[in-house]
Amino acid sequence: MKKTMILTTALVATGFAASAQELNIVSWGGAYTVSQVEAYHKPFTEMTGVKINSIDADNPATPLKAQVEAGNVSIDLADIELSDAIRLCDEGLLQEIDPAMLPAAPDGTPAAEDFVPGAIQDCAVANIVWATNIAYDKTKFEGNEPKTLADFFDLEKFPGKRGLLKSAKRSLEMALVADGVGSEDIYTVLGTPEGVERALAKLDTIKDSVVWWEAGAQPPQLLADGEVVMTTGYNGRFFAAEVGEGKPFGSIWEGAYMDYDLWAIPKGAPHLEDAMKFLAFSTDTQRLADQAKYISYGPARKSSSSLVGLYQDGKTQMAPYMPTNPDNLINPIWTDPTFWADHDVELNERFNAWLAS
Repeated sequence: MKKTMILTTALVATGFAASAQELNIVSWGGAYTVSQVEAYHKPFTEMTGVKINSIDADNPATPLKAQVEAGNVSIDLADIELSDAIRLCDEGLLQEIDPAMLPAAPDGTPAAEDFVPGAIQDCAVANIVWATNIAYDKTKFEGNEPKTLADFFDLEKFPGKRGLLKSAKRSLEMALVADGVGSEDIYTVLGTPEGVERALAKLDTIKDSVVWWEAGAQPPQLLADGEVVMTTGYNGRFFAAEVGEGKPFGSIWEGAYMDYDLWAIPKGAPHLEDAMKFLAFSTDTQRLADQAKYISYGPARKSSSSLVGLYQDGKTQMAPYMPTNPDNLINPIWTDPTFWADHDVELNERFNAWLAS
């Protein structure tokens, strides 16, 4: 993992008494962090006077874990993936969260019933449902655009370089779907040595044509620069490039890898009380719907869905770009966080050995 890159954004309070308090919030950067700043940070600062320092990291779980283990914590909240939330909670590195502190839906439905299944964990609360899917450069495939994960692996029919995440997680699952494994059987297959070798054998078929990426900003840039013709990546990043910047990108949703991002508070957070307030504020119904104005990630609350409307351009309907849109749920891979909490280390060791071979 790359070291944390810090980009501090001071959000000045207006109309409230001055406060010496501040929060250090770590997220993933790019269009995603922009959506959080607009939907969460700015209104929270305006309401409370608490300044937000926005910090970017390639994987926020990495600096969080390092700080808690070193006993020198400056992070107040971090946006992390589900498997990391479970693992770090099990390791005693995260603050436990009582669901009763979370605001109810506008109709009074308790938060515990309003969030989608799995979104509230012992030590974390989800804000979005996101996907790793495939984007391609439409100008390279005029009249014959790729449509499936199998097409991503078909260098003969669709020639050109591919972009792929340099990680066992997501790459192995997507390889198995491309090789014909049903998404409901992915983790049964991947839980065997034969299944792991099957996934790597599929990856072998494109290995010499892969440009590996590690940070979320890289895939759309690789496409835009013509370094690849297709790449896996985060659907919100592709949306920002396609709709926000007008890039000629198309998307493949078949076999998309579905996951949550969640807010977590490290043990020893310096501003615990305000961190809890921010967590509750940023996961209420309206705030989650507001985030969808800026990026195409699905809100983690059911009551937010009906409030999702247009992109910030005032004309683009967001629903077709959401990973949770029924039209986009084509053999989706729903992450198994328990599987990855148990097998992350060993599978990445095997993946890295394969990379080096």
